[in-house]
Amino acid sequence: MKNFFALLLAAGSLYAANPLTDSLIAAGNEAFYNLDYDQAIAAYENAVAASPDNPAYHNFVAQSLLYREMFRDGALESELVSGNNSFLRRPKMEPPADVEKRFFAEIDRSMQICQGRIAKNPRDTVALHTLSVAFALRANYGFLVRKSWRASLYDSSQARKYDNEVTDIDPGNYDARLLQGGYDYIVGNLSWSLRALGFIAGYHGDKQRGLRTIEEVATKGNENRVDAQIVLCALYRREGQASRAIPLVSALIVRYPRNYLLRFELAQMYGSTGDRKNALSTLSEIARLKQEHAPGYERVPWEKIYYETGNLQFWFDDLDGALANLKKVTSTPEQLKELDLNTGVLALMRQGQIYDLEKRHNLAIQAYREAVKFAPEAEAARESQHYINFPYTRPTHSSDRG
Repeated sequence: MKNFFALLLAAGSLYAANPLTDSLIAAGNEAFYNLDYDQAIAAYENAVAASPDNPAYHNFVAQSLLYREMFRDGALESELVSGNNSFLRRPKMEPPADVEKRFFAEIDRSMQICQGRIAKNPRDTVALHTLSVAFALRANYGFLVRKSWRASLYDSSQARKYDNEVTDIDPGNYDARLLQGGYDYIVGNLSWSLRALGFIAGYHGDKQRGLRTIEEVATKGNENRVDAQIVLCALYRREGQASRAIPLVSALIVRYPRNYLLRFELAQMYGSTGDRKNALSTLSEIARLKQEHAPGYERVPWEKIYYETGNLQFWFDDLDGALANLKKVTSTPEQLKELDLNTGVLALMRQGQIYDLEKRHNLAIQAYREAVKFAPEAEAARESQHYINFPYTRPTHSSDRG
């Protein structure tokens, strides 16, 4: 399995309309989806200060803390769902100790408040759903940071259980169905050995049913509609249906124009469909927005643009152009220090693959060794180690391309 627990994140529910906290949450959400995590955290913290007994606000803070670390680690691109660098094989994320402590403090507080409300009213659907979200967030942290698969599966099972209670009480609550759909999809992809774990034994999941459920949330949900649309983009791409994701990503770009990762995703999706012109023009548009200092784009590293351009050129057989751009990514030690692990190791491995395709294996070996040195725990490093002895050749199917 790859990083499907990252798809289980969902916003919590609000308890009652409050002009002050509603405006703070709206501002936090706007910042969150535009990758402005420090601003989002500040807004959510102010909401917590104004209404400390609202468990959803604690979930918002925890979610933003986790996503900020994922963003810094280069772990938000959905290419990690369909590519060769899955979270199961990536180095562990290593957030600072104070961030981890704060994350769990927010989750624990949310759970305590929810459980207290449920004890008073077992049919409190808002508390049940918010508790489900807290378990899902804890599952994500366990999966992405601690690599504790069993604990993460247990927490995701708990999340599903509480949202099942919500929809049993209120069948029209589509927000609660996002986690249900994600769990169905996840378990439907698990190996039999993982399914044999006690808390999911006998439950087989159904990835097609999971997709249909998430599609429903994407059109009928309230608070979780955007989350469902983002999840669908990743899953469509993983299922080899990138053309279905393109309209969704395009609409999200209009809604969240400072989120430059969406444009990178769009370029990759065009590339997956074989549309070289639109793929490369999308990357050119990112470069233009950076040059013009468009809001949010000043933080896009040029190295990221060079890598994504070179990667697409690599798959479109423009090996000279690809090598020129990939070398721009890794040409100096200072540049390598600025790269996230994913971009750096793949840029080095791609150079080795290009040399192999050009029958220059001696140069390829040097690039592969640099990839192994850069991120020894990454899957791309393991691939590079393999290519040192067995030169890279092109996959026969485009679906094998990452």
